[in-house]
Amino acid sequence: MSRIGKLPIAVPNGVTVTVSEDNTVSVKGPKGTLIQKVNPDITLKQENGELLVQRPSDSKPHRALHGLYRALIHNMVTGVTAGFQKTLLMEGVGYRAQAAGTSLTLNVGFSHPVEIKAPENITFETPAPTTIVIKGIDKQAVGQVAADIRAIRKPEPYLGKGIRYENEHIRRKEGKAGKK
Repeated sequence: MSRIGKLPIAVPNGVTVTVSEDNTVSVKGPKGTLIQKVNPDITLKQENGELLVQRPSDSKPHRALHGLYRALIHNMVTGVTAGFQKTLLMEGVGYRAQAAGTSLTLNVGFSHPVEIKAPENITFETPAPTTIVIKGIDKQAVGQVAADIRAIRKPEPYLGKGIRYENEHIRRKEGKAGKK
């Protein structure tokens, strides 16, 4: 058995999980609603406030799908209850971010400010001028938006300038060997 797939998914109070006939899972909670289409080979059972993900056989594709869909559904339940967030840090002279409504304005050394519109269910916060917090209920969307913002100005290894994740370590290089 898959170590991840065999774990039951606890459904907390205030969260409703519905599985339709075409194996579409809908999770509704206090923060919103998420929908995921599940492979028809995978079966879902609800009992005693828990959701069980089961596979028909021990073939390699079924084992892979078993763990995948269990993790996706667990992330949906977590997202509609607690939500997800990623923090980005900016390093560089004059680098700053400003959140206004559903948009984010970045000054990252270009001749123009970079404007980013937030997708649906994603919010931006800037607790400090060099810190960006991306929040949302969909883990995949939060991660993708964070990766897109980081790609605007990736951190470089010589001075460490750029946009990086909060817990990311940038491996620094020495520079010119002849300089003393």
